[in-house]
Amino acid sequence: MISLDGVIQAPGGPREDTSGGFKYGGWAAPLGDPIEGEVVMKELNMQVDYLLGRHTFEIWEPYWPHHTEFWPGINEGNKYVFSNTRNKSEWKNTHFIQKIDDIKNLKASEGKDIHVWGSSKLVQLLLEHRLVDEMWLKIYPIILGDGKRLFGNSSVPSTFKLNENIITSTGVQISYYSLTGDIRTGEQGIEN
Repeated sequence: MISLDGVIQAPGGPREDTSGGFKYGGWAAPLGDPIEGEVVMKELNMQVDYLLGRHTFEIWEPYWPHHTEFWPGINEGNKYVFSNTRNKSEWKNTHFIQKIDDIKNLKASEGKDIHVWGSSKLVQLLLEHRLVDEMWLKIYPIILGDGKRLFGNSSVPSTFKLNENIITSTGVQISYYSLTGDIRTGEQGIEN
């Protein structure tokens, strides 16, 4: 879930993530509709594993283990948490990793697809190391100004192909992209 100006912080609720004084928590809810709801439920029912930044994990850890009626797979899927400060959790199927090489090894291994939700700093690190194969974005017609952003300045310039695009009744653009490679530019000069 991302705003037009790239903010991904606290789309779900006012107390989800108030760090940095963020005061617009829950900004995605007023723009939800049945089409978006269907897409979200489809994503929540996928049999995948999860790669999360520590902060996102700590938002999820006290909530999701007790709300599996809404997200049944969250307890069963492996949760790989990228953290230098945590190394254990009581939440079932949680594993802590500390190095970018751990993520590379995880990505190269056999198994389920790995999804990242939220985790802005982690996504920026993944983009910097070209470890993102696909992006599933829900782009909301809203500008938030401040907040944690999806894209940082350290992203490796890359080209993505649009695989699917849905527009909801409230103007949310749901787009699935896959990595195609490096940036190509047009002609560098104009001949007279």
